[in-house]
Amino acid sequence: MGAAFSMLFSSTNTPAAPASKLGLGDLPESCVASVLLYLDPPEICKLAMLNRAFRGASSADFVWESKLPLNYGSVIDRVADDGWKQGCDDFPKNLCKRDIYSRLCRPKSFDGGTKVWLDKSSGKFCLSISSNGLAITGIGDRRYWSRLQTEESRFRSVAYLQQIWWLEVDGEVEFPFPAGSYSLFFRLQLGRTSKRFGRRVCNTEHVHGWDIKPVRFQLSTSDGQQGTTQCYINEPGRWIYYHAGDFAVVDPSTSMKVEFSMTQIDCTHTKGGLCVDSVFVYPSEFKERLKLCQMQ
Repeated sequence: MGAAFSMLFSSTNTPAAPASKLGLGDLPESCVASVLLYLDPPEICKLAMLNRAFRGASSADFVWESKLPLNYGSVIDRVADDGWKQGCDDFPKNLCKRDIYSRLCRPKSFDGGTKVWLDKSSGKFCLSISSNGLAITGIGDRRYWSRLQTEESRFRSVAYLQQIWWLEVDGEVEFPFPAGSYSLFFRLQLGRTSKRFGRRVCNTEHVHGWDIKPVRFQLSTSDGQQGTTQCYINEPGRWIYYHAGDFAVVDPSTSMKVEFSMTQIDCTHTKGGLCVDSVFVYPSEFKERLKLCQMQ
């Protein structure tokens, strides 16, 4: 910053450099950083490659602090606690804000079956809970459920339902969510997929019973918010995000508890052939992004 600053603001005894010779590299880092403040993280990273001034400005703490959630300290404390128990520390005290942002964009695990991260492009908070972290009725009985290893899950395994009369999947999470509006989804698929001769194939042998009655998805929060949706599960071979409901966080200084469930408890018929991957909590503005993912 000093060299660029001195070139533009030299003493009156030194002749000013011709305007034609000044370029972006002559801008003071403080001015560049003030502009970067209004850009998204990917744009900041691209501009950092322009020259030394932009590279230096892109490391300014106040630039990256504006991209972090206001309660990022509470988020770090929550996920770092599990890291300390396992003997690793991803967030030493001397980290700059850019590195904190970068590390929070990598999924962090806690409570055995939950991952949290910041979306790289927007800095928005995301959370997912694996099927191992859910309470699934009958999961211990191999006549009904089994665990499948798959690369199609960020947790590398899913719960597979062969056949059951009473379907009930429950879960809860308590976390210091950053302020904002969130949507909760169940990621499900009818049929079990595998690779054959390098191609993805879906076995629908056990798929039945989902066209008779809809599945009910519910959520409730510790501050009294509730949501309920119902829909039929009828698209085999595709991972679908089924929307359970929305909730809002106004006070990020305290943890919020979110309880959720998926049920189909009409015992007049059996149902089967369902893969349960995970539950996602995404910013509500990501709904369109999830629809695009399902179309691919």
